[in-house]
Amino acid sequence: MTAQKGVDGKEVAKHNSRENGVWIVVHGKVYDVTDFLDEHPGGAEIILRYAGMDATEEYEPIHPPDAIIDNLDPSKHLGPLIPSTLPPPPVSASAPPPTSVAIRQKTNEPLAGGEEEYAKPPLEEILSLHDFEAVARRTMGKRGWNYYSSGADDEITMRENHNAYHRVWFRPRILRNVGTVDYSSTILGYKTSMPVYITATALGKLGHPEGEVTLTRAAGKHNVIQMIPTLASCSFDEMVDAAIPNQVQFLQLYVNSDRSRTKKIIKHAAERGVKALFITVDAPQLGRREKDMRTKFVGNASSQQTQGGDNFKRDQGAARAISSFIDPSLNWNDLAELKEAAGEMKVILKGVQSWEDAVMAAEYGCDGVVLSNHGGRQLDFAPSPLTILPQVVSILKQRGYMTPSRPFEVFIDGGVRRATDVLKAIALGATAVGIGRPMIYAMSTYGEDGVSRAFEILKDEFEMNMRLIGAPTLSDVVPNMVDISSLNAASGGITMYEENYERMLPVGVKARL
Repeated sequence: MTAQKGVDGKEVAKHNSRENGVWIVVHGKVYDVTDFLDEHPGGAEIILRYAGMDATEEYEPIHPPDAIIDNLDPSKHLGPLIPSTLPPPPVSASAPPPTSVAIRQKTNEPLAGGEEEYAKPPLEEILSLHDFEAVARRTMGKRGWNYYSSGADDEITMRENHNAYHRVWFRPRILRNVGTVDYSSTILGYKTSMPVYITATALGKLGHPEGEVTLTRAAGKHNVIQMIPTLASCSFDEMVDAAIPNQVQFLQLYVNSDRSRTKKIIKHAAERGVKALFITVDAPQLGRREKDMRTKFVGNASSQQTQGGDNFKRDQGAARAISSFIDPSLNWNDLAELKEAAGEMKVILKGVQSWEDAVMAAEYGCDGVVLSNHGGRQLDFAPSPLTILPQVVSILKQRGYMTPSRPFEVFIDGGVRRATDVLKAIALGATAVGIGRPMIYAMSTYGEDGVSRAFEILKDEFEMNMRLIGAPTLSDVVPNMVDISSLNAASGGITMYEENYERMLPVGVKARL
């Protein structure tokens, strides 16, 4: 069987277990992954589920296109599949018939019981970042929505990330010349149109077939910095290649237990012109995102696959399926090695959750920190970044950091939905704010046009609100422009965010199918 002749699908179907060898088809090409099973970052089970079958649908949204080529020896590339020769996949005898809810997801038919069909609004009717989330909740596929929207455990921290902004009040100043306002900024010395960057969010193709390059193009058009995720659906090079000349990009990095792989990624990023390395430090183990995990109970593997020697762990969710390579032993002593590998790139620790660790990051020579709890997806009851921001900035300044002679920048992410949220963070000492989910929702619902619309909405909000608080420039957005006396009090009331939030449901009750 040579590449010229192609591989017969009937032969592929025979290689469907460890005993017979495991072949899969991805993008019309056949690969022998038998020896790779136990090295796969997502575990052997998911590969065994597609043994002898076409795995493209599963592979596409959670892997860069070249992942299988990079990780397999060329001898395991068996050649193109001969078209129309692969037998259909087996159907489990216990497979339930599709429900009306599942059918509605595909056909947009109304549910039984009188619920009206949802009409996706035209883009011009989208007025806020909340609106993108509302549309995404009703139009995205279950798997993508559950992955993006899920938080850790009871999702207390995920909601608190946003609610904390409601406890900071402005102290507007009047009779200032705000005929012209300027919300442009610099992040780590690089100019940007506003104090916002797209923070790393994995698996973009769960929301849009083009994936993260959609974010790259829109960011370039609006002069906004994109942080490239390690666990993207697109390859790193695809995102760099999609950038316009001189577009600034950062790289978010999960550190691999195999340090040689991590150093290779860092070296390549430096060669491609990435300006900063954001090392994720809040994920020695992926948190339990139960909404995402319940997704794996939907769908059917054959009885052979679920009762064989390899039990398919269908309750792990998309997050855990792609993250087993992350090194839980990463510690402060490893920073010198990573900083050396980074060379001229700035090094930021992403996921700092206390003032003590922010100070240590400065002492270890980092260029800044992101106060972040991973969007509420790791440790439930971790603090909202906004609530610790004033103390972190105050103590860093007391220790002599965040000055022209000892520059150190503080960023936050999580829960941001309005330019007013960003302005509150700026007033309290943040350089800029990372926005993740809203950009993914904008991309998932309206593609590149949606992301551009999101930036336009933020620009309009910045201009209006800076005028209303009496701040011609961001340097005028200072601590005495906000009242934080209620920052640590309890939140209350129904908001747009709460309307969009899909509450956790108990076992046996499916989240939106």
